[in-house]
Amino acid sequence: MSPHEAYEELVRRSRERSLLGSCAALLGWDEQTYMPCGGAEHRAAQLALLAGLTHERAIDPRIGELLAIVEGSPLVADPESDAAANVREWRRDYDRATKLPKTLVEELAHATSLGQQVWVEARGAADFGRFQPALETILRLKQQEAACLAGGTPSYDALLDEYEPGMTAETLRPLFDTLRQALVPMIVAISDAPNKPDVSILRRDYPVERQRVFGEMIAAAFGFDFGRGRLDTSAHPFCTDIGPGDCRITTRYNPRDFSDAFYSILHETGHALYEQGLDPAHHGTPLGQAVSLGVHESQSRLWENAVGRSRAFWTYALPLARWVFHNALRDADVDTLYAAVNHVEPSLIRVEADEVTYNLHIIIRFELEQALLSGDLPVGDLPGAWTSKYEQYLNVTPKNDAEGCLQDIHWSAGLFGYFPTYTLGNVYSAQLFDRARADLGDLDALFARGEFAPLLDWLRDKVHRHGRRYTPADLVTRAVGAPPDPGPLLASLSRRLTEVYSVALAR
Repeated sequence: MSPHEAYEELVRRSRERSLLGSCAALLGWDEQTYMPCGGAEHRAAQLALLAGLTHERAIDPRIGELLAIVEGSPLVADPESDAAANVREWRRDYDRATKLPKTLVEELAHATSLGQQVWVEARGAADFGRFQPALETILRLKQQEAACLAGGTPSYDALLDEYEPGMTAETLRPLFDTLRQALVPMIVAISDAPNKPDVSILRRDYPVERQRVFGEMIAAAFGFDFGRGRLDTSAHPFCTDIGPGDCRITTRYNPRDFSDAFYSILHETGHALYEQGLDPAHHGTPLGQAVSLGVHESQSRLWENAVGRSRAFWTYALPLARWVFHNALRDADVDTLYAAVNHVEPSLIRVEADEVTYNLHIIIRFELEQALLSGDLPVGDLPGAWTSKYEQYLNVTPKNDAEGCLQDIHWSAGLFGYFPTYTLGNVYSAQLFDRARADLGDLDALFARGEFAPLLDWLRDKVHRHGRRYTPADLVTRAVGAPPDPGPLLASLSRRLTEVYSVALAR
């Protein structure tokens, strides 16, 4: 068999696995949106079966034989060619998959499907005890997975590498230290500031259906194609890509809190724009997939925060918002709304956190899940450890488990090692936005006119179209001309909050 023929077979096999993955994604989306609770056990069996079938194809020895034919051939001589990039990533995926027993993959799929249903019930009842047995099972399986993958590296790094290739806990710790040392004084300075935003404008009556309409209006203005996607409701907001032409986002609504659903919609729209911007010609291969969750998060945070919390955006959006929410916003002005959506206040819920305190929420989870995986923190002690860290880092105390360790769906889905990608996304997004501003000129003038296409086109060119051609760090470096660096994020926060709070904030 020639290298070209071997490569074509690898493409075919990759696309077949992608189809199985899209079936699982659709079942997962349905589970979180419309499936009746009585279907949980059957859905878990369906997902376990699909996970097993996908894994069988992923570890087929024939893939190793095909890779051996292609690797080292003239077909991959150019390391940046399509074939070379795909082969490199197929090798990475194959080597990782072959370390995992099929039974473990199936058990994890079954346990996490059930676990997510139990989490929904436990969160609704604010009772961690209901979720504890499920989490203990999931944690045990993730520890087994990490042991299979580690190969002498720390267990946490083995799981983190799935979401942010090449990243390690050792690299993250100094980054988190830098952010903590800068953000804590920033929070103190803001808390002492005499000029506080009036957030009551966000707590008026915002009918849920009107929130949905307004959210869809802005998502479409940003570039989300509703002919290839949709918006639904779930217990925890998320974005899932079913396949070409089918990308779905969700949110949850609070009729007395405008920012909860709205900024969740902007956040998930950012994810969806990345998925809709991947090259459909490469669908089912690494070049048609997002490079990492950190880069994915950079897209959601960029549209949610850099765009959606800017004064220029609200110059454009407020007249539309008044039209939709004419009672709640009849007396609103841009300055008041701009200040309100940028207020800083330590809080309990990560997805509702402001930009300054958000990364402290991530640091807490980073520390707790490492302790869980190592066995230093028994699952039964998680609620107390969670409360202790929130009191230490944010000086707030959860009233119940729903406000505490039950607020996130991630661990019920087995997503250990996922949380740090949120902070990496914040760091990347600030760098990308700064570079886009340098390349495109006056973005504020564009946003004030409702012109978001130039920014989206820039992101399509610099990020989306490349898929997994480069590593996450290399992709960011190529896009912005510098390696990942928290400096632009801290500078951006300082500039905006100095304006909102009328106090000098050091970087």
